Amino acid sequence: MAFITRKHLSRRTFLHGVGVTMALPYLESMLPAVTPLAQTTAKGRTRLACIYVPHGATMDKWTPATDGPGFELSEILQPLKPFYSQVNIISDLGHPQAYGGGSATANHNRSAATFLSGAHAEAGPQARLGVTVDQFAARQIGQDTPLPSIEMMIEDSSLSCGDLSCAYRDTISWQGPTSPLPMQNNPQVVFERLFGDGSTDAERRARRRQSLSLLDSVLGEASSLQRKLPAGDRSRVDQYLNDVREIERRIEKASQQASSDLTLPDAPAGAPKNVEDHIKLMFDLQVLAWQADITRVTTLLLAKELSNAVYPKSGVRDAFHILSHHSNVRENQDRFAVLNRYHVGLLAYLLGRLQATQDGDGTLLDHSMVLYGSAMGDGNQHNHYPLPIVLAGGASGRLKGGRHIRNAPETTMSNLLVAMLDKLGIPTEKFGDSTGMLSI
Repeated sequence: MAFITRKHLSRRTFLHGVGVTMALPYLESMLPAVTPLAQTTAKGRTRLACIYVPHGATMDKWTPATDGPGFELSEILQPLKPFYSQVNIISDLGHPQAYGGGSATANHNRSAATFLSGAHAEAGPQARLGVTVDQFAARQIGQDTPLPSIEMMIEDSSLSCGDLSCAYRDTISWQGPTSPLPMQNNPQVVFERLFGDGSTDAERRARRRQSLSLLDSVLGEASSLQRKLPAGDRSRVDQYLNDVREIERRIEKASQQASSDLTLPDAPAGAPKNVEDHIKLMFDLQVLAWQADITRVTTLLLAKELSNAVYPKSGVRDAFHILSHHSNVRENQDRFAVLNRYHVGLLAYLLGRLQATQDGDGTLLDHSMVLYGSAMGDGNQHNHYPLPIVLAGGASGRLKGGRHIRNAPETTMSNLLVAMLDKLGIPTEKFGDSTGMLSI
């Protein structure tokens, strides 16, 4: 007779400390004894990430020359080669709702607003749009996690936006027609939201006076838990806590850049000065949030429309928005392509982190769907067709990769959003200005 001695650990086990509630990654001990793997959370629950990059791309260096499975990656897309089998390039999509009257600034604002909504950004004293696909998904797959979704950005909020509300430019996430969600650009605030109980700067400072770090305050409880876990789970918890420690170290280093003489608001300083470090830190926070199942839905505004950010590590010193207005000069288009490839390389960083993180019976990349792209095609012409779109991840076995998927000319991107919802197990007949469901 066989005896089952393994103890079952709840999936919602937390480590508690001073001002800290830390969720754990998925562990074998959370798998009920004698329960088939396919009937447990080890089978994988699909996460959704949506990443917006403004200003389009040099499309002749973006679009693969070959179609279907076995396509060849274009010059700009080369950084995705290590993840080829889990990457799809979706071509021939457009966003007709991004067109409209007004200034060039309004055109840019509509691009960001339309990307995940398929809706037209209306002028007027109050911003009005429509629910975005991330929030539509969060209503279904985000209700049994501590946070339904996380919204992040890299740059500061806009001060002036011309013809249309700044809400259209400063977020890509809307809960409803008049409910734009603010996006957080401070990694320390995101970190505290994921792991800290302190809701104000005073409370967080009080916690720090009692503990050298957020992680230190839970180490006693972690050590006690570790003694009860099998070797494999102990190793996984160690790696997870090391990842948390490293991110906390990077945030602390960034916060030291701020003058100690400043009076801090409730949101503490913690954003790295180096833009690449900032982006990677936000990606790492997303990975931690997914790993611990704190949330399954994230959005990131990599840069705002009209951003003139400079990315020194790209090798291009031109400001982002200015370079997108290349005047169809080949030399300028080629430099813009270098910047496009650099941004795709940042996406590859995220995919690499997801691929390296075990999640149940696979990896986080196996159990995710990552949308990356722009609602503008050619930034020089301010057009909204064709769009540069990447869809990566395995969606828990529902999404095949390694394909360049062509569509009928000017197919609305909302048809892709409908297909993505379907892969998330959220069937819907219509979303935004969809006319059907894309075959992906």
